[in-house]
Amino acid sequence: MDIKDLYVNIPIAETIDITTTQLLKYNDPETTTQICTLLGVILQQNYFIFQEQIYQPDKGIAMDSPISGKIAEVFLQLLEHIYIRPLIETKRILFYTRYINDILIIYDTESTNHDYLTQYTNTMHTNLQFNPTLESNGYINFLNLTIIRRSTHI
Repeated sequence: MDIKDLYVNIPIAETIDITTTQLLKYNDPETTTQICTLLGVILQQNYFIFQEQIYQPDKGIAMDSPISGKIAEVFLQLLEHIYIRPLIETKRILFYTRYINDILIIYDTESTNHDYLTQYTNTMHTNLQFNPTLESNGYINFLNLTIIRRSTHI
């Protein structure tokens, strides 16, 4: 699967709330407030220039910002914990890995199918759209790899 337009669809306020909750587990409230205030200031500085006009989008994070990858990780890891983990625990998904916005899922075809997984992932968050790429003749590409499914191994 691919998460369409991930960075421009990350909800900033929601991600700062997630960050606050995670930081409070290991830090005092004052430190957490200071970190999250700075994070909010950084993420609100989301400007870009197009045809000599300066724009500030109302959602999302800049792709080329040094902090964008970490912010996307914070947001996606919580979603994975809430929505993907139960599918792994019930063995509907046998293997799950993600690199930024590219996801590889191996699932048990007797307990689920690609239509269900696509529909399910597309209900994880209103900002995110997951686009599936299905295996074809036992082959699927993930990142720069071609994965070949055999009857006993990959």
